[in-house]
Amino acid sequence: MTYARAIARRWRHLSLAARFGLAGGVVLAVASLLVGLFVSARIEASVVRNTATSTALYMESFISPISQQLAGSKHLSDNARRALEEIFTNTPLGKRVVSYKIWKPGGLVVEASDATLIGRTFPPTEGLRGAWAGRVTAEFERLGDAEDRGEAAMGLPLLEIYSPIREAWSGEIIAVAEFYEINQQLADDLAASRRTAWLAVIVVGACLGAALYLIVLGGSRTIEAQKRDLDARLRELRGLSHHNRDLRLRIEEAAGRATATAEHALRRIGADLHDGPAQYLAFAALRLDDLREAQAGDAARRELDSVRDALAMAMEEVRGISRGLTLPDIAEKPPAEVARMAIAAHRDRTGEAVDERIEPVPEAGITPATRICIYRFVQEGLNNASRHGGGAGLRVSITGDATRIELRVADSGSGFGAGGPAFGLGLSGLRDRIESLGGRFETGISATGGAEIGMTLWTGGER
Repeated sequence: MTYARAIARRWRHLSLAARFGLAGGVVLAVASLLVGLFVSARIEASVVRNTATSTALYMESFISPISQQLAGSKHLSDNARRALEEIFTNTPLGKRVVSYKIWKPGGLVVEASDATLIGRTFPPTEGLRGAWAGRVTAEFERLGDAEDRGEAAMGLPLLEIYSPIREAWSGEIIAVAEFYEINQQLADDLAASRRTAWLAVIVVGACLGAALYLIVLGGSRTIEAQKRDLDARLRELRGLSHHNRDLRLRIEEAAGRATATAEHALRRIGADLHDGPAQYLAFAALRLDDLREAQAGDAARRELDSVRDALAMAMEEVRGISRGLTLPDIAEKPPAEVARMAIAAHRDRTGEAVDERIEPVPEAGITPATRICIYRFVQEGLNNASRHGGGAGLRVSITGDATRIELRVADSGSGFGAGGPAFGLGLSGLRDRIESLGGRFETGISATGGAEIGMTLWTGGER
């Protein structure tokens, strides 16, 4: 298994041209071998068939007249046998044909140069069956049948030929002549043909492989150059991406610090309003009460009462502004608890019911600026829903995972109207606050037809 992995690892490190060279070389070698075997076999079969056909026609002119008596008999006469012996012993033909057999149906040998085979029956071979079907068949140097043992023992290049013997007047096959011809020239020709065929296949395969390899090599070099260029650009893009991410994080951190600073300033302003103007207004209201008691006329008292009511209203406004500017202690609080604190503050101030759908959210990546944003989003969303939606069907939901937090504030009021939401001071400031932290602000229609605002803040991972 380790060896296979090592080979796979080396293979992956090879260039495209090297992979093609190895794989293509194996494929071309196998293909060349198969083509060479096929071409050699076809050439050998064609040469053997042509040689056998010419020899069979020549032999038929001698054997057919002598064998006509086999049309009605399974034996040759003594005169016919002597004629065959003279043909194969005292003529140039006899020097070429070293052995012969004459077959009758069923594999019966009725005449043969080897007298021990006469009268014996052998299983019909494929060549013998082909001859009985009317074809001249032949095999070269394939003497593996039982009746070929004597010829095989000679150790000569023998061409085994089966030729049908036909009756002169009807053309019906009456016997099959099998003879073995010494043909050294055929052996030499076949060897030369094989060498030529293999050489042609090898040369063509090598030229084809070289041409394809050069084509692939050029493409491989182009691809490698493009790959190096792409790798260089990818490294540059990665560097830019890291740089941009660092800049984004720095901007978000700066925005968070700015938000925290602004909240601290608002807290200080709220405290100053509570401790300064509110106290002066309270002192002025007390002094008015003393002045009212000192006045004897009803008109003066009514005038002082109107001034005292105006002071009380101004003091209530100052205290409300002071409470709105001042955040509760939300440091180290989980996001769900921060949202609940904003909901509770709205309930205490307005007495309106708020449906909570709050899920626990992981605290990883939650910064003080994120907590402030969550509180202000819920606070501003509920205030707008109470002011413009009549406080009907208020709903707050918070969901999230290890990478982001999603908040929704919705109502069942009249919605934003045909013109969409009016981004006044409140929504505009809220959107800017969210986007400064890298988040997304959304507005839309709630499930009940009212208005809905949404916020998504990323707390970790890729965006």
